[in-house]
Amino acid sequence: MKGIVVVMAVVIAVASYLIYPGTPSNASSLIFKGFVPLPSNGTLSILDYLTVSGDELFVTNESSGDVYRVHIGKDVLPTASDVARLPGEPAAHGVVIDPTSHLAFVTRSDANSVDIFDPARMAAIKRIPVADDPDAIFYDEVNKLVYVASGDSHLATLVDPSTQATVATIALGGKPEFATLDASTRLLYQSLHDTSSIAAIDIAKRTVAQRWPLQGCVAPTGMAIDEIHRRLFIACGANAVLAVFDLTEHRVVAAIPIGKGPDSVAFDPGLHRIYTTGKSGVLVVIQLDEPNTYRILDTVHLHYGAHTLTVDLATHVLYVAYAGMVVNPRVAVFIPRP
Repeated sequence: MKGIVVVMAVVIAVASYLIYPGTPSNASSLIFKGFVPLPSNGTLSILDYLTVSGDELFVTNESSGDVYRVHIGKDVLPTASDVARLPGEPAAHGVVIDPTSHLAFVTRSDANSVDIFDPARMAAIKRIPVADDPDAIFYDEVNKLVYVASGDSHLATLVDPSTQATVATIALGGKPEFATLDASTRLLYQSLHDTSSIAAIDIAKRTVAQRWPLQGCVAPTGMAIDEIHRRLFIACGANAVLAVFDLTEHRVVAAIPIGKGPDSVAFDPGLHRIYTTGKSGVLVVIQLDEPNTYRILDTVHLHYGAHTLTVDLATHVLYVAYAGMVVNPRVAVFIPRP
């Protein structure tokens, strides 16, 4: 009987931890401002990508397929009244905004589509079929195209926002995760999860220009770019390090230990600060001192499943997506400590 009581106590403790996220642990570099609650009708809500566009934050719910638009006014923590919802079908992933048409595009891997919606009215407009398992999405401001990475298909699909149609596909030679554009070279860098490599994609020519192995980085996922210092910051999902890739020498020049299951990376060039988080719910804050010299400022314990984040470069506010079980999903808001 005593053993059953102990087991039940453990089960209740674990369930309580998963259902009711606590306050993040203390940090010397960040101030936790609070949570933004998001609506959900499901028992489990796993949030995925976050995208800042002007004074709006877009968040996707992979479980329900919902897309949320959060108004992020300056110096004010958003509340439930600042949130609008676009219902959809699972699984929603990345969102981008076309600055010309002001329309939004969201990937849906269950439907194998990119859905166009009006972010002002949060209303669906059109569905565009793409290659299987679309996930990351990126707007290429140079070529005025939407780039869609499809994991299972090992393909990228290019969508023309002006015609709302696909114009090409690019064979990537591996399973794509995140991508980022280098404005100086006009190349888009794509992490390839299953080959532990980086591909440089020339979107104008519709081809992979070059590819390089990532020494010491296994199963790359999220990525960010420091264009001034010519560095990529890459989360290595299988061995829990942040790899720093030199875009001039085309090699890994530093590896920084981070939380387990890393999935997301953001870089704030104004503060020279890198943020990472992953499935273990550990937020790591890294300071860039020199192009090959980095310091860990903080290791902040969040909540299991808080695996994606983004930073508003205009305000330096950091947003981290939490999963929700029974209780609503939420976004944690941090500001840099003076």
